[in-house]
Amino acid sequence: MSAFLEERVLSVHHWTDRLFSFTTTRDPALRFSNGHFTMIGLRINNKPLLRAYSIASANYEESLEFLSIKVEDGPLTSRLQHIQVGDSIVVGRKPTGTLLIDYLLPGKRLYMFSSGTGLAPFMSVIRDPETYEKFEEVILVHGVREVAELAYHDYITQELPAHEFLGEMITRQLRYYPTVTREQYHHMGRITDLIENGKLFTDLGVPSLNREEDRIMICGSPGLLRDLKVMLEARGFNEGNTSKPGDFVVERAFVEQ
Repeated sequence: MSAFLEERVLSVHHWTDRLFSFTTTRDPALRFSNGHFTMIGLRINNKPLLRAYSIASANYEESLEFLSIKVEDGPLTSRLQHIQVGDSIVVGRKPTGTLLIDYLLPGKRLYMFSSGTGLAPFMSVIRDPETYEKFEEVILVHGVREVAELAYHDYITQELPAHEFLGEMITRQLRYYPTVTREQYHHMGRITDLIENGKLFTDLGVPSLNREEDRIMICGSPGLLRDLKVMLEARGFNEGNTSKPGDFVVERAFVEQ
């Protein structure tokens, strides 16, 4: 059996000249947990050119969705950004990763800190009913440079609260905090600065981070991961992994920068 599946592109959405998302068919045999990533790519000269991508769609949906940057000279994304409906995509059969609520200890509040395309895995986590059963409050923080890069903003704020099955839980428990660094916006600043100066917690009306109540997932730029890990460990938080649950988990698999 091949390690890869061939899937067909169903839709493509270009958010900006640097950011796009797309959906594909999903082989019924592909199983994953919300928060997982898998290897995807294109066949170039009959060989698969692959990178790790988080799956943005929920694990109960019939199609797969991915969020991607565009890199002009990137080996994969320079080609991937030109895909069209009907094109073929290679998808790995074995999704994996650490951004699973199962790898976190029980807590009151779940924070998901993301920058750029690091939002992708959390799009599946916030559509998982189990997330709302395990945590009283679910807080999604997404940091980008420009307002146009706030992918899925309208979906999160308008469509999800009206979701037939999840709407009530999302309306009651999900808090969405988009923040921008290079344009005027109602929330501005780097995620780490907003944590350090306390503005994030003031805006949300919640206590500062504390290990007794808060659990955290992190996905984004290497700098964000590094800085948040240092901040959390200084506050006594312990990192979890696939073999031992902890207070926070980090995803280190990246699409090319």
